[in-house]
Amino acid sequence: MIKSLDLGKEAIFPLILKMSWPSIIALTAMSIYNFIDTFWLARLSSEALAALTVCFPVQMIFAAIGVGTGIGAGSFSARMFGAGKILQAQKTAGQIFFLSFFFGLITIISVLLFGDTILIYFGAFSEILPLCHDYLYVIVFSSPFLFFSMMSNYLLRVEGRPLLFMYVVLIASICSAILDPLLIFGIGPFPRLGIKGAAFAAVFAQCLAFMFSVYFIQLKSSKYELKLKYLIPDLSTINSIFSTGLPSIATNLVVSIVLVIYNHILAHFGFLAIAALGICFRVNSLVTMVLFGIGFGLMPVIGFSEGAKLYQRLKESVFVALKVSVSLAAVASIILEIFAAQIVGLFSKDPSLSVIATPAIRIFASALVLIAPIVIFINMFLGLGKGTLAMFLLFFRDCILLIPLLIILPLWLGLEGAWLATPIANLLSLFAVIFYAKKELRRFNKTS
Repeated sequence: MIKSLDLGKEAIFPLILKMSWPSIIALTAMSIYNFIDTFWLARLSSEALAALTVCFPVQMIFAAIGVGTGIGAGSFSARMFGAGKILQAQKTAGQIFFLSFFFGLITIISVLLFGDTILIYFGAFSEILPLCHDYLYVIVFSSPFLFFSMMSNYLLRVEGRPLLFMYVVLIASICSAILDPLLIFGIGPFPRLGIKGAAFAAVFAQCLAFMFSVYFIQLKSSKYELKLKYLIPDLSTINSIFSTGLPSIATNLVVSIVLVIYNHILAHFGFLAIAALGICFRVNSLVTMVLFGIGFGLMPVIGFSEGAKLYQRLKESVFVALKVSVSLAAVASIILEIFAAQIVGLFSKDPSLSVIATPAIRIFASALVLIAPIVIFINMFLGLGKGTLAMFLLFFRDCILLIPLLIILPLWLGLEGAWLATPIANLLSLFAVIFYAKKELRRFNKTS
C-alpha cells in the first residue's frame, strides 16, 4: 500500500524532494526514451531524424491537451482537498476519463482527414514528407491513452502519491525503449518497420500506461473514484478544470507554433539543421524535465497550502524549490558546454551534422539557468489556480519575444541567430515572471 504524504505538515525540504523525485525520475525516463528514440532514428538516417523533429509539434499538441487538462484537474483537486471538499475532488477522475477519450477521438479524426496538410504546414518538405506521414499516421492512435495517462498522473501527484505517477511513466518508457530498436531495424522475429517501428513502439507503450493508470486510480487507497456517475460529463467540474487547464493548453499550443516556425526557418538551411534541432531538444529535455519535475512537485504543495491558508509554508516551499532548481540548472549548463561535441557524436558521426549541432547545444544550454526560475514561478501560479497569468507570461515569452526573434535574428546572424533566439527570449521574459511573482508573494505577506 502506498502511503500518502501530508502536504500540510511535513518538513518543506524533504516534502519537496519526496513530491519531486518521482516526477524527476519519471520525466527523466521519458527524456531518456526520447533520447534513445532519436539515437536509433539517427542511426537509421538523418532524414528520419529530421522527420521525427517535424512531427514533434504534433506531439506537442498531444502534450498540450493532456498536460493542460491534467494541470487544471490537478490544481482543482488539490485546492478541493486542501479546503476539505473531498466529493468535488473525487469527481475529477471520472471527468478526465471522459475528456481523454473525447479529445482522443477528435485528434484521430483530424489526422486521418488532414494529416498530410498538417505535416506540410508544420514544415515537412518533399524530401521527408513520406517519413513524416509514416510516423504520424501510426502514433495518432495512441492519443486517447496518452491523454488519460497524462491527466491521471497529475491527480496521483496531488493526492500525495507521486510514486504511482513514476511507475506509469517508467513502464511506458522502458517498454518503448526496448521495442524501438527491435521494430525499427527488424531484430529477431520482429519485422523491419523503420520510422513506423518507433511509432508502433510508442502506441503499445501508451496502451500499457493507460491500463496501469486506470488500475492505480481505482486502488482502495486512492482518494478518487471512477464510479459510472462520475464518468458522465459534469459541466461545473469541467469548467473548474479548464479555468486553470485551458490557459495551460493554450500555452503549450504556442510552444507547438514556435516549433513549427523553427522548422520552417531551419528548412532554409537544410534537413541537417532540422535534425540538429531535434538533437538539441532531446539533450536539453534531459535537464528541463528535471526542472519540470521539481515544479510539478511544488505545484500540489502550493495548491494545498493556499487552500488551507498556510501562506508562510507556501512562500518557504517556493524558495526551497527555487534554490534547488537553479543550482541543478547551473551544473547541467556547465557540463553541456564542455561536452557538447561528444554528446553530438553519440547520435551521428556525420561531420556536417556535428558542425551545426555542437554550437546549437551550447547556446541552448546557456538558457537553462534562466528557465529554472521561470518553471518554478509558473508552477507556483498554476498551483494558486492562476492559469491565466501563467498563460500570459508564457505567451509573452513565446509570441511577443521568441517568435519575432526567430524571424529577425537569422536574417542578421544566419543559423546562429535561430539558436540565439531562445536564450534571449528567456532572459527578457524572466524579468516579467519575477515582477508578477514578487507581487503574488507580497499579497501573502499581508494575509499571513
